[in-house]
Amino acid sequence: MTPLERALRERIAAEGPISVETFMHACNEYYYATRDPLGVGGDFTTAPEISQMFGEMVGAAVADAWKRAGSPASAAYVELGPGRGTLAADALRVLRAAGFAGGVDFVETSPMLRDAQKRAVPNATWHDRIEGLPQRPMLLVANEFLDALPIQQHVGGIERRVTVAAGGLAFDRDGEIVETSPIRDEVAATIARRLLADGGAALFIDYGHSKSAPGDTLQAVREHRFAPVLADPGEQDLTSHVDFESIGIAARNAGAGVTPVAVQGDWLIRLGIESRAQSLSRANPDRAGDVEAALRRLTSPDQMGQLFKVIAIHSPDWPAPAGLA
Repeated sequence: MTPLERALRERIAAEGPISVETFMHACNEYYYATRDPLGVGGDFTTAPEISQMFGEMVGAAVADAWKRAGSPASAAYVELGPGRGTLAADALRVLRAAGFAGGVDFVETSPMLRDAQKRAVPNATWHDRIEGLPQRPMLLVANEFLDALPIQQHVGGIERRVTVAAGGLAFDRDGEIVETSPIRDEVAATIARRLLADGGAALFIDYGHSKSAPGDTLQAVREHRFAPVLADPGEQDLTSHVDFESIGIAARNAGAGVTPVAVQGDWLIRLGIESRAQSLSRANPDRAGDVEAALRRLTSPDQMGQLFKVIAIHSPDWPAPAGLA
C-alpha cells in the first residue's frame, strides 16, 4: 500500500467517500512532487521530448503572433507546467532568432522539475501560480498541462466518488459518465482575462475532444503502459481527455478571442514541420530515419496527429498564433 493510499483510506474512514476530483488532485500533487516522470526511465514521453521540431514549430507560431502584434518589447514567454524545459528551450531559440528579447516565466510547483528547467532555461523566473505572473503581454504555451488537472465525474446527475470496498479503493457508482473540469475552465478564463488586460496570445496543446460529449476518459499511465486508475495512488500519472469546447467557451465568456480547434498533425504541417524535417535530415543524414520517425509520431493520425488538439486564446488586439484559423 502506498503512503498516499494509506492517507486516503484514513480520510475516507473519517469523512466518507471522496470525489474523483479530490482523488485526482491528491494523486497528481503527490506524484509530480516526488519524481521526474518524463522519458524512457519515467512513465510517459511528451512531444517536446520526441523531437526539437515540435518546440521549434511552437516557437514559430508565437513568434509570428508577436511580430504581427508589433513586436512589443515588454512581452514575456510564459509556460505552464514546462516539464524539463525542453519545449521552452526549443521555442525560445526560434523566438530569439526572430528578435524577441523578453523575459521567461514558468508556472511550476515540482522541485524536481524546476531543477531540470533551470538547467535548460537558466534565466527563467518561476511562479507557483498563474495569478503570480507579472502583468505584461504574454506568449503563453501549455502543452499537456490541462489533461492533468482534476475532473469531476457524474453518473445520472450524481457526483461519482471513491470509497473503500472489498478491501480496496473503488468507485461508488457506475453508468454513463459525464465529465467536467471547473478548474480547467477557470484556468482558461483566468488566462483570457489576463490577455484581455495585458495583451498576448496563448496556445493550449493536449489530447482530448473538440466537442463536449459523455464518456469516461480518466486514465492512469505507469512505465509507458496504461494501469488501473485506482491502483497505487500517487505512483502513476492520472490524466483525462481535455474538453476543448468547454475551454473555448470559458475563454470566450471572459472576453478573449478564441480560434477553432485544430488537430495537432494538421497544425504542425501548416507551420512547416515537413520542411524542417527535410532540413534536419539533410544536415544529419545519419539521423534521417529518427527524424522521419519523429515526424510520423507527431503528425500521423494513428499516432499523436489526430488525438492531440490545439486551441489558441488571444487578446482581441492581438492576432492568433500561426496555423490556426
